[in-house]
Amino acid sequence: MASRPWMPGYGVVPASEGSGLLPWSWAEDKLRVSHDYWLGSVSPDGGPHLMPVWGVWADAAFWFSCAGASRKARNLAGNPRCTVAIDDAIDPVVVEGVAEVRAGVQDRLRFLDLLNTKYAVEYGLDFLDGVTALCLKVRPVIAFGLLQADFIGSPTRWRFSTEKED
Repeated sequence: MASRPWMPGYGVVPASEGSGLLPWSWAEDKLRVSHDYWLGSVSPDGGPHLMPVWGVWADAAFWFSCAGASRKARNLAGNPRCTVAIDDAIDPVVVEGVAEVRAGVQDRLRFLDLLNTKYAVEYGLDFLDGVTALCLKVRPVIAFGLLQADFIGSPTRWRFSTEKED
């Protein structure tokens, strides 16, 4: 469901003005073509942790990998809520979601196929052994996007079901 985000002090106009609400398809296109992403997680002490990652947008979710002992993996194990932002600060898309490890062979093979194609690499299944390297999926809960060219008339927030799909 799309709506205007609450942005007091920024002069944002009602959804019926300006560009109106952006379609989710616009955001998904941006998520799909971004080369780099920023993943934000919460450290055990409550502090922020932000790191660049490679990833893919597929099956209505953001997929990425990381070392099982990495700070981000440990953060997400303790608190799976996270943010993902694309590499475009001019026309950004930011996703707030919930991360989960996807240990199944089919999930890992699908992710590797998409990752290898997107980044022109040749990672094999041994790259994601489920211990030293993990495959993670972030299901969106809320997303935000806007167009710099219509800063006050384009901001859009999308809300998604929080029910776990699989």
